[in-house]
This record gives sequence, C-alpha cells and structure tokens, in this order.
Amino acid sequence: MIRGQVLSIKEREFVQAAKVMGANPFYIIVRHVLPQTATYAIISATLSIPSFIVAESVLSLIGLGIQQPDPSWGNLLSSASNASILVLQPWLIWPPAVLIILTVLAFNLLGDGLRDALDPRSLQG
Repeated sequence: MIRGQVLSIKEREFVQAAKVMGANPFYIIVRHVLPQTATYAIISATLSIPSFIVAESVLSLIGLGIQQPDPSWGNLLSSASNASILVLQPWLIWPPAVLIILTVLAFNLLGDGLRDALDPRSLQG
C-alpha cells in the first residue's frame, strides 16, 4: 500500500515541479515523498501489530508458535486450557486472555487516534 502511495505521490505536480527545477532525486524523496508517506506507515504499523499479537497467541495456543520453556500468552492459554485445569482452577485462563484483549484494544485505539491526529484528509468537516 505504501508503494502505491509513493507511486501516486511521484506523479503529483509539486514533485514534477521539483524535477523540472533540477532537484536531486534524494532531495525529492526526503523533502516531498517521505513526509507524505511517513504518517501512513506509522498508522499502518500500529494497526497491524494487533494482528501479529493475535496470530502469535493462536499459533502458540495450538502448539505451532513459541515452544513451552519460553513465555508467551499463547503458551499460558495452552497450559490453562486442559479440561481439569478449567474446572479446578478457572482463574488461570483469565490473566493471559484479558491481557491479550487489552493489548489488542490499546493498539487499535492508538492506531485510530494516530490516524485522526496525523491524517488531515480523514477529517470530515
């Protein structure tokens, strides 16, 4: 997506004017293209981190992710998902599940807030 945005920015009038005036390509990239794409890259990163966290947790939960001696929220859920532990000690599953939910929610809210603050085109009004 960032590549597509860079390709569309390089065709805009201000970049074409800088080329016609003889500006160095490095100067055009640093001065015109990066400021236009940096906010989108930051927003994209903060909105993709929750999917990475959920993917790691699910893979560790089913045994394909981080293996047992290393700590992981998926490993904690996996060790607490036995039927006997769920019946006798149900409080073992709540902390990792709540932490995963809160972390994913926090990153989503951070990404939405950054999008609202940094992207002037998204403001309606």
